[in-house]
Amino acid sequence: MKIYQSRLFERKVKKMTKAEKEALDLEVKNIAENPSLGEEKKGDLKGVFVHKFKLKTNLYFLAYRKTDNDLELVMIGSHENYYRDLKSYLKSK
Repeated sequence: MKIYQSRLFERKVKKMTKAEKEALDLEVKNIAENPSLGEEKKGDLKGVFVHKFKLKTNLYFLAYRKTDNDLELVMIGSHENYYRDLKSYLKSK
């Protein structure tokens, strides 16, 4: 399984600390092993899964899509305006 990152995902991860990146790597590994771990969205976000997890005290959302045997990491962020930003990003692609 190949794992791809969107530009938006790369930019957000670049701003994280080393400890946060290590915790994120564990979450991505869990998703790669079990792609149905997240909750599949409906409506405009059909086909997108969102996995919720905590880093320190903050709740993060990780949006990803499954394609054949590949995994695309679309977006990561906190809850504030997350789905609005996700919708606008997917529409611009």
